[in-house]
Amino acid sequence: MENFQEYIESGILELYALGELSAAEQAAVEAQAASHPEVRAELAQVQAALGSYAEAHAVAPPAGMRERVLSNVMAQIAAPAARSNSSLRADVDAIMAPAAAAPAAHRPDEAVIRPMVSAPVATPTSRSNWAVAASVALLLSLGANFLLYSNWRNANAQVVALQGDQARFATTSQVVERQLGDLRQENQVLRNDEFKAVALAGTKTAPTAKARVFFNVATHKVYVDVRSLPALPAGKQYQLWALDKGQPIDAGVLTAATATGEGLQHMKDIASAQTFAMTVEPTGGSTGPTLSTMTVVGNI
Repeated sequence: MENFQEYIESGILELYALGELSAAEQAAVEAQAASHPEVRAELAQVQAALGSYAEAHAVAPPAGMRERVLSNVMAQIAAPAARSNSSLRADVDAIMAPAAAAPAAHRPDEAVIRPMVSAPVATPTSRSNWAVAASVALLLSLGANFLLYSNWRNANAQVVALQGDQARFATTSQVVERQLGDLRQENQVLRNDEFKAVALAGTKTAPTAKARVFFNVATHKVYVDVRSLPALPAGKQYQLWALDKGQPIDAGVLTAATATGEGLQHMKDIASAQTFAMTVEPTGGSTGPTLSTMTVVGNI
């Protein structure tokens, strides 16, 4: 059995405890209890719960029942002795017949003896009464448990949905904040007169390529803004170079977003430069420029 919980929640253990199953079904339940400790433990709990319920709802016998039952038993015990003395009573009646012909006068001080009539003995409460009550209580409990379980699942699903919405909102907020930060930074660069805008024009390799470099001679800060660059194959990346007195200096590689024109990118600081150029290099960049792949170039 793969799912003990479904078998336990099916209600068959309660029906077994109430004696409502057929012989084959009882044997099946006993086999499951013998093979699986979880089923055996649950069955023991169900039987204990039904026993406690029966004891809690037992009907107390009416007052005086004990005395009536004892009187009835004593009357039945005295019956054989009365039958053994019947012959003696016949002889006595024959002797006393003449006296019996004339009814004796009742004396005021003589007690009147009347036969006792045994009160009917109350029938014990049938086992089916508490079984029905326990079955009703069990059905109500199962219904309440199912309702609570359904409500719990619905609430749990709503919590998960809310958590997902919060996560998406947080992610969206972070993206928006980052974009706002980039826009503020770009605005500061573009509005700062200390940055010199260097236009980079396309070479014979890519004549329609265009880009700009913003270079601050005082702070050595460098930003690149791509207008149009050819798409690169896998494993390739654009790399910016600063030429100072003819010597190439690595200014960093461009991200994929920057290469497609999505805003400014802060590059490596450059102390001094007269020219900026961009080449195609393996992903991660190279120590020296591949001049045959030069895409754009511009002088300060």
